[in-house]
Amino acid sequence: MINAMVVDLEHWHSNEFLTDYLPAEPVDQIPESVQPLLDLLDRYNVRVTFAVLGSVAEKHPELVKEIHDKGHEIASHAWSHKTLYALGKEDFDDEIRRSVDLLTSITGERPVGFRAPSFSIDNSTKWAFEILEKYGFKYDASVFPIKTMLYGVPDAPLHIYRPSKADITKEDTDGNIIEFPMTILKIGKNIPIAGGFYLRVLPLWFLKYGIREVNKDRPVIIYIHPWEIYSRTPRLKVPMFSQFVAYYGINSALRKLKGLLKEFEFASIRDVLTKY
Repeated sequence: MINAMVVDLEHWHSNEFLTDYLPAEPVDQIPESVQPLLDLLDRYNVRVTFAVLGSVAEKHPELVKEIHDKGHEIASHAWSHKTLYALGKEDFDDEIRRSVDLLTSITGERPVGFRAPSFSIDNSTKWAFEILEKYGFKYDASVFPIKTMLYGVPDAPLHIYRPSKADITKEDTDGNIIEFPMTILKIGKNIPIAGGFYLRVLPLWFLKYGIREVNKDRPVIIYIHPWEIYSRTPRLKVPMFSQFVAYYGINSALRKLKGLLKEFEFASIRDVLTKY
């Protein structure tokens, strides 16, 4: 089975657990943190989705073009990395318009995929689907079927589906937007194995086990941020819990990702969804 992989191309200081402790001018390490990931994907001849933050594309258009020219899909990650809860409908519309215009001008191709900052699509922000449809998006990959202190739609389907605009936990077979929810392994309760922090904290053997189990009936989606696999990501003095969530496993994440690429097939979200 071919699984999906998405790289959230954003600054290391977009991490919600660090924002209250940032220096006045955080260092920009986008190009150097992305390169090891691009090299790894080239080594395994894998083309994935890069969900690009508008503010990153504005500062590094040549990098976005390079990623696109290598055959990777360029999707939108909005513009500022503010959550949809903070933006509201009008400002979200503006961010999506700016994102689509910029990414199209860089790549010559309109993005068809979206990933919300901090997985901030739930029933309180379901208006996002109207806006995504307005700008020609075909899929979203933002719904996380668990509940955490930051995000989550615990009652959402675990499989790929078309959400109802009235209730995103319900399916609408006539819906225009396809939802690829973050991967959950159900063992009594929902265990997230979708990537990011969960990739960093869970042992590789368990990630492999989880993917094999989920692959019995559906593809998985794995996500990663470049700063999560880059050993030189700045370490700030933050409370212990924030330090754990932000930094645990950074030094081993690239090795784990390599282990997954060796054993499973991955492609862009767009390519995995061609049959849906």
